[in-house]
Amino acid sequence: MRIARFSIDGNVAFGAVEDTPQGPVLDIIKGIPYADFELSGTKVPLSKVRLLPPVLPNKVVAIGRNYAEHAKELGNEVPDVPVAFFKPTTSVIGSGDAIEYPSFSNELHHEAELAVVIGRMCREVPRERVKDVIFGYTCANDVTARDAQQREKQWARAKGFDTSCPLGPWVETDLDPTDLTIQATVNGEQRQLGRTSEMIRSIEDLVVHITEAMTLLPGDVILTGTPAGVGPLNVGDEVAVTIEGIGTLTNKVVKRG
Repeated sequence: MRIARFSIDGNVAFGAVEDTPQGPVLDIIKGIPYADFELSGTKVPLSKVRLLPPVLPNKVVAIGRNYAEHAKELGNEVPDVPVAFFKPTTSVIGSGDAIEYPSFSNELHHEAELAVVIGRMCREVPRERVKDVIFGYTCANDVTARDAQQREKQWARAKGFDTSCPLGPWVETDLDPTDLTIQATVNGEQRQLGRTSEMIRSIEDLVVHITEAMTLLPGDVILTGTPAGVGPLNVGDEVAVTIEGIGTLTNKVVKRG
């Protein structure tokens, strides 16, 4: 099931995306989707709503250098353990929202990623229970101020600035994430193309590693790393992240301010 979060007439709701001969519609969900929920039967055309970030995470835990070719293209070694960092909630935007080019950077890069959405509070999750705590999957773009990342030797500003974490367009709850095509295009030109099977560490590895240290809450997001092909974004560019079985997340880059 595809679960979207959207606004219409000033109201925010979750809805299940359904395909119809007249185009996609949203069946509004009663309550929140992390618990047992019912579909209301009230349907609105997808074209009539504004898609919002599909979740509002308490935290986004991102993993760096989880594809060998990406580590290589930036001159980095594959780390012995997963490299984790945070992106703040203020970095999260939805499909169709603008990425604002930060004033402290002259080298902004796209990074297409599969995002894992957590469905229940969990800590110290054993490998055999990882699937039980996952709500679903969505597309992500770990937008990075590459020059600031290299200059500052840590990633808080480079990867945590406002609008640096596009998510969407919705969460797909019924998906095998082990071998999906993941790609990024800029202005229609393909930049990144990989498969989730190329991850160095699996989703199970990442959930176990992260929850050894911290509690994850419903709606929290894990970014699983990016394949090779990252590259520059300029003001006016339209960047799209497409993941097989989920859909396409599209954002335009604008001048900040």
